[in-house]
Amino acid sequence: MKIAILDDYQNASTGIKSYEILNGHDVKVFNNTTKGLGQLAIRLAPFEALVLIRERTALNRALLSKLPNLKLISQTGKLAGHVDIAAATELGIAIAEGVGSPVAPAELTWALIMAAARKIVPYANNLRDGLWQTASVNPQLNGLGFVLRGRTLGIWGYGKIGQLVAGYGRAFGMQVVVWGSESSRNKAVADGYGAATSREEFFAQADVLSLHLRLNDATRGIVTADDLARMQPGALFVNTSRAELVSTGALEQALAQGRPGYAALDVFTSEPLAPDDALLRIPTVLATPHLGYVEQDSYELYFRHAFQNIVDFEAGKFDAIHNPDFQRNARGSKRPA
Repeated sequence: MKIAILDDYQNASTGIKSYEILNGHDVKVFNNTTKGLGQLAIRLAPFEALVLIRERTALNRALLSKLPNLKLISQTGKLAGHVDIAAATELGIAIAEGVGSPVAPAELTWALIMAAARKIVPYANNLRDGLWQTASVNPQLNGLGFVLRGRTLGIWGYGKIGQLVAGYGRAFGMQVVVWGSESSRNKAVADGYGAATSREEFFAQADVLSLHLRLNDATRGIVTADDLARMQPGALFVNTSRAELVSTGALEQALAQGRPGYAALDVFTSEPLAPDDALLRIPTVLATPHLGYVEQDSYELYFRHAFQNIVDFEAGKFDAIHNPDFQRNARGSKRPA
């Protein structure tokens, strides 16, 4: 098959062991991103299969209808609303869903919490400039970090990642409090953690508050300016899930007003993030370039399944196909040019 691997910024896909699964196929790796419909259509039109690295490229109906050769979309990790499943099915395009792991994003979350709490990045950067034990040259910013033991860790979303982060918090001697659905709160209590009695209390009492929610119509913009305004001036807001969980502009406004005092972010509404983005100019923000799943073990897991799904599809095995109804339209379907 003629295969395209999209948005491999680090050119990592060809260097992992599982790449050998695609031996004998015609593979093109794209290391840069393009967003325009016309540019994407021209780029992707020749290919029979696309390998998506998470949600870096969205495939909507307008784009899919311009890809007459496309037979298969092979997703690394889980689908998250970035592929128009109904359109793909109508156009006879199969979608193979991959597997995910909560370990890497949970560990990245904790790394951000530790780094932000102790202000490791500004201290390390200033040391290179000859500044000893100085995190900021701005006298308005408190240069001292803080320890986590004895403080309150708020977790919104007690799924697989949230549960791991809660365990890290417990190991560090934090009081863990969970907010979310009733079932999530009940599960947290059964596991020996606290559950906030209200959303207002949850935001007000957390010294560190971390989001671990899936993005969907119900959760888009679920964190509001009012929520953030209830946080303490010394609190840390952490988001390694999805930027769109926070109302547009609410976090920038909240940080400008000093509640919360700090943020650690791995996700942004537009990625790759522009170097002049307002968030990068806020000194109390620690930002990383969506590294939650970007590490060796996750890539081996994700790509191995994505590549194997292509080979299986070519062999007529559809066990991993998310939309088996594609078969009704797979042969002889006409797509608009």
